[in-house]
Amino acid sequence: MAQNKKNRKGVVYSTSTDFNYNYNNTSQQASLPPQDQLLYVSRDSKNRRGKEATLIENFTGTTDDLKDLAKTLKNACGVGGNAKDGYILLQGDHKTKVKEFLENKGYKVKLKGG
Repeated sequence: MAQNKKNRKGVVYSTSTDFNYNYNNTSQQASLPPQDQLLYVSRDSKNRRGKEATLIENFTGTTDDLKDLAKTLKNACGVGGNAKDGYILLQGDHKTKVKEFLENKGYKVKLKGG
Protein backbone atom coordinates (compact mmCIF):
# COMPACT_ATOMS: atom_id res chain seq x y z
CA MET A 1 0.00 0.00 0.00
CA ALA A 2 1.39 3.40 -0.92
CA GLN A 3 2.16 5.63 2.03
CA ASN A 4 0.62 8.97 1.20
CA LYS A 5 -0.61 11.95 3.17
CA LYS A 6 -4.18 10.66 3.43
CA ASN A 7 -3.10 7.59 5.37
CA ARG A 8 -1.17 9.50 8.05
CA LYS A 9 -2.45 8.98 11.54
CA GLY A 10 -2.47 11.72 14.17
CA VAL A 11 0.09 14.30 13.03
CA VAL A 12 -0.61 16.56 10.07
CA TYR A 13 2.79 18.26 9.81
CA SER A 14 6.08 18.16 11.69
CA THR A 15 9.11 20.47 11.51
CA SER A 16 11.42 17.78 12.88
CA THR A 17 13.74 16.33 10.23
CA ASP A 18 13.89 12.87 11.80
CA PHE A 19 10.15 12.49 12.49
CA ASN A 20 8.46 9.38 11.09
CA TYR A 21 4.73 9.46 10.40
CA ASN A 22 2.48 6.66 11.61
CA TYR A 23 0.38 5.34 8.76
CA ASN A 24 -2.95 3.56 8.94
CA ASN A 25 -2.04 0.10 7.77
CA THR A 26 -5.41 -1.54 7.46
CA SER A 27 -4.96 -5.23 6.99
CA GLN A 28 -7.69 -7.06 5.16
CA GLN A 29 -8.91 -10.43 6.23
CA ALA A 30 -7.85 -13.20 3.88
CA SER A 31 -10.61 -14.67 1.77
CA LEU A 32 -12.05 -17.91 3.02
CA PRO A 33 -12.59 -20.68 0.48
CA PRO A 34 -16.17 -20.83 -0.85
CA GLN A 35 -17.06 -24.05 0.99
CA ASP A 36 -16.23 -22.37 4.33
CA GLN A 37 -18.47 -19.35 3.76
CA LEU A 38 -22.17 -19.04 4.54
CA LEU A 39 -23.80 -16.30 2.46
CA TYR A 40 -27.26 -14.89 3.09
CA VAL A 41 -29.35 -13.90 0.08
CA SER A 42 -32.41 -11.69 0.55
CA ARG A 43 -34.70 -9.31 -1.31
CA ASP A 44 -34.46 -5.74 -0.10
CA SER A 45 -36.46 -2.62 -0.93
CA LYS A 46 -35.65 -0.37 2.04
CA ASN A 47 -34.48 3.15 1.19
CA ARG A 48 -34.80 2.42 -2.53
CA ARG A 49 -38.14 4.15 -3.24
CA GLY A 50 -39.93 0.79 -3.51
CA LYS A 51 -37.53 -0.69 -6.06
CA GLU A 52 -36.42 -4.23 -5.36
CA ALA A 53 -32.81 -5.29 -4.93
CA THR A 54 -31.08 -8.57 -4.14
CA LEU A 55 -28.72 -8.41 -1.17
CA ILE A 56 -25.89 -10.92 -0.62
CA GLU A 57 -24.43 -10.61 2.88
CA ASN A 58 -21.75 -12.15 5.11
CA PHE A 59 -18.90 -12.39 2.60
CA THR A 60 -15.55 -12.86 4.34
CA GLY A 61 -12.52 -11.79 2.36
CA THR A 62 -10.67 -9.01 0.61
CA THR A 63 -12.45 -6.22 -1.21
CA ASP A 64 -10.92 -7.35 -4.50
CA ASP A 65 -12.43 -10.82 -4.11
CA LEU A 66 -15.76 -9.26 -3.15
CA LYS A 67 -15.73 -7.06 -6.24
CA ASP A 68 -14.79 -10.02 -8.45
CA LEU A 69 -17.71 -12.06 -7.09
CA ALA A 70 -20.03 -9.09 -7.57
CA LYS A 71 -18.89 -8.70 -11.16
CA THR A 72 -19.56 -12.35 -11.98
CA LEU A 73 -22.99 -12.18 -10.30
CA LYS A 74 -23.90 -9.01 -12.21
CA ASN A 75 -22.86 -10.65 -15.48
CA ALA A 76 -24.78 -13.85 -14.68
CA CYS A 77 -27.98 -11.93 -13.85
CA GLY A 78 -27.50 -9.23 -16.50
CA VAL A 79 -28.08 -6.39 -14.04
CA GLY A 80 -26.21 -3.58 -12.32
CA GLY A 81 -25.19 -3.33 -8.72
CA ASN A 82 -22.34 -2.63 -6.34
CA ALA A 83 -20.16 -4.27 -3.69
CA LYS A 84 -18.87 -2.77 -0.45
CA ASP A 85 -18.52 -3.46 3.28
CA GLY A 86 -18.91 -7.24 2.90
CA TYR A 87 -22.15 -7.23 0.95
CA ILE A 88 -23.23 -7.23 -2.69
CA LEU A 89 -26.31 -5.40 -3.94
CA LEU A 90 -27.89 -6.35 -7.28
CA GLN A 91 -30.72 -4.46 -8.96
CA GLY A 92 -33.96 -6.43 -9.13
CA ASP A 93 -35.25 -9.60 -7.48
CA HIS A 94 -32.86 -12.44 -8.42
CA LYS A 95 -32.86 -14.52 -5.21
CA THR A 96 -33.30 -17.95 -6.80
CA LYS A 97 -30.87 -17.31 -9.67
CA VAL A 98 -28.20 -15.97 -7.27
CA LYS A 99 -28.72 -18.89 -4.86
CA GLU A 100 -28.24 -21.45 -7.65
CA PHE A 101 -25.20 -19.60 -9.04
CA LEU A 102 -23.46 -19.35 -5.65
CA GLU A 103 -24.18 -23.00 -4.81
CA ASN A 104 -22.61 -24.03 -8.13
CA LYS A 105 -19.52 -22.02 -7.16
CA GLY A 106 -19.30 -23.98 -3.89
CA TYR A 107 -20.72 -21.43 -1.42
CA LYS A 108 -23.17 -22.37 1.31
CA VAL A 109 -26.28 -20.22 0.81
CA LYS A 110 -29.32 -19.48 2.94
CA LEU A 111 -32.31 -17.46 1.78
CA LYS A 112 -33.41 -14.73 4.16
CA GLY A 113 -36.80 -13.08 4.33
CA GLY A 114 -40.10 -14.04 2.71
